[in-house]
Amino acid sequence: MHFVETIKIKDGTVMALPYHQTRMERTVRRFFPGLALHDMPRLCEIIDAKAGKGILKARVVYGGKGVETVEYAPYNMREMKTLQVVEGGDISYEYKSTDRSRLNMLAEKKGNADEVIILKHGLLTDTSFTNIAIHDGNGWITPRCPLLYGTKRAALLDQGVLTEADITIGDLQRATRVSLFNAMIDFGEREIAVHDINTELI
Repeated sequence: MHFVETIKIKDGTVMALPYHQTRMERTVRRFFPGLALHDMPRLCEIIDAKAGKGILKARVVYGGKGVETVEYAPYNMREMKTLQVVEGGDISYEYKSTDRSRLNMLAEKKGNADEVIILKHGLLTDTSFTNIAIHDGNGWITPRCPLLYGTKRAALLDQGVLTEADITIGDLQRATRVSLFNAMIDFGEREIAVHDINTELI
């Protein structure tokens, strides 16, 4: 069993490192209780902020033996203009596992859309690779129970930018737009108008 932290490096600065460190330690405590945290290198010790120019994606894979690989790649943001709501059943992705098979299966149901929004127990959660927030005319609301408690989401909640709530398809239909964000995509970089979202379930 392996897990991953995907970390943004922008012009030589490692972004949101404390949030990634907190999530990694939480995962280690949950799945690898025999692995002492003091035996795990801290992310600030293994991430090379000078690995390249522009925006880089650092991918840190770890497991029961500690950190196993650290890879860097230039980051190119995907084009996303349309969304399809899909039923996710009992899908669970609370911890950022390298096994994305269930998410990938749901992403394949996007049809003519660019990406999916996953519904679980009648409530919106995430896309296959980002957290989401809807604008209800007054402010930004993010699902109370996302599939993954993302680092960007945590930071935006701490900053008071987002409010948590249960979000139904009806709430989505009454909203004006949806923002997609994750560790690599800043809040506001990818917004999609509600009329470009197919809310008829697949």
